[in-house]
Amino acid sequence: MSETSPKTPPNIKHVAIAGNIGAGKTTLSEKLGKHFGWHVHYESTNENPYLSDFYEDMQRWSFNLQIHFLNSRYQQVLKILSGDRTVVQDRTIYEDAYIFAPNLHDMGLMSTRDFENYFQLFKTMCSQIQPPDLLIYLRASIPTLVSRIQERGRDYEGNMSLDYLKRLNERYENWIGNYTDGKLHIINADEVDFIRNPEDLGEVINQVSAELHGLF
Repeated sequence: MSETSPKTPPNIKHVAIAGNIGAGKTTLSEKLGKHFGWHVHYESTNENPYLSDFYEDMQRWSFNLQIHFLNSRYQQVLKILSGDRTVVQDRTIYEDAYIFAPNLHDMGLMSTRDFENYFQLFKTMCSQIQPPDLLIYLRASIPTLVSRIQERGRDYEGNMSLDYLKRLNERYENWIGNYTDGKLHIINADEVDFIRNPEDLGEVINQVSAELHGLF
């Protein structure tokens, strides 16, 4: 018997949440997982052995960091596709390749040689997997991102610059504006507080449910 929640159409296996640092991906993943009975695959920031080194010396550790994230995300997707239950994924493999790695390259923090090697590996991985059944994008302004980053108080994020967040936001908007791989739903994180407001969370859940049943 499948472990998929009865609230979720049986053909839905992979829901993914995308968004900039501080947009609320992990919180929304948890809340949707709890409501729909989905398993949650978190971003492995705490398990990435390069993260603290990266924030100390981005140029030295950028390639190592991104390869670790890419591999972790690829393994997650393979597990999702081979499993028998619906999974909500905190951040996607596409964000690694279309947002973070090219941003590091453009900032001179990853060499062209390393970036081209990285992106070829990403394309090879993508040929072996399929996109999420539903991609949820959390769109958030810089003030909202900064507020949430400060609120959670992670030490390694303390030195993050506004310019860095702005660069990432621009890349997110460009990627989402050209996303055609599957079903996309955009949530304006500036206008809804699904963290503290039960009514806002209920509205988000209703939107997601409508998108899911529209795929059935």
